[in-house]
Amino acid sequence: MSLADQTFVAMCKDILENGVSTEGEKVRPHWPDGTSAYTIKKFGVVSRYDLSKEFPAITLRKTAIKTCTEEMLWIWQRKSNNIHDLKSTVWDEWADENGSIGKAYGYQLGVKHQYKEGMMDQVDRVIYDLKNNPFSRRILTNIYVHQDLHEMNLYPCAYSMTFNVTQKKGDDKLTLNAILNQRSQDILTANNWNVCQYAVLVHMLAQVCDMRVGELVHVIADAHIYDRHIPLVKELIERPQYPAPKFWLNPEIKDFYQFTRDDVKLIDYETGPQIKDIPVAI
Repeated sequence: MSLADQTFVAMCKDILENGVSTEGEKVRPHWPDGTSAYTIKKFGVVSRYDLSKEFPAITLRKTAIKTCTEEMLWIWQRKSNNIHDLKSTVWDEWADENGSIGKAYGYQLGVKHQYKEGMMDQVDRVIYDLKNNPFSRRILTNIYVHQDLHEMNLYPCAYSMTFNVTQKKGDDKLTLNAILNQRSQDILTANNWNVCQYAVLVHMLAQVCDMRVGELVHVIADAHIYDRHIPLVKELIERPQYPAPKFWLNPEIKDFYQFTRDDVKLIDYETGPQIKDIPVAI
């Protein structure tokens, strides 16, 4: 069975059984009807995914790999903060009349900084170091920029990636590992979506830098299940689990900026039914 399913189910059970409730507290999120959106939460949830063993798409329900890849590329490759550059409508409620989400997400990755080697944005800096100084302990991105928070229509949830390269004994290729840091996560709507997005990113960067994929470690400071999601999560984690799908990435692409959503596929991806009409807190 899928290791990602096992990880997800264990995480959800831990939150439901051992988490703390925010009911009655002053909380920012609310439901569309104006009611406060309370959660059951756990602090400091850490999940590890060995990408060399399987691709971490859960089978309990389908994760739309092309759509989540497109969103990741919107941020990391196009470095866009405008929803008109994205087919998905997920970000629409945070966009202004021009489609901008402010100085958030892709905007921050596109800002150029002065380095000893010249002017580069954060993504190009990562690729430069992976190719030229792979054993550096300083290969990371950060989009939680305090001076720009007041100009962001939403604060970044997944805000930092740290890359770390290792070499297995006797292997002629290096292995790319990464840590995804997230300040907050709505487990039902976003957990596997984000895991799959950043697993794809690690696969893409490994390919263009001629490395193997290693571990993706996901660190969530506030891992929560919303009150109206609890029955949905309880039903979801009791579903049958299937073998993990096989991941395909177009082997012809050697330039990160040439990847598209059509360069990824999940093969033999058997899943349970999709959960429809999930209420989303805003």
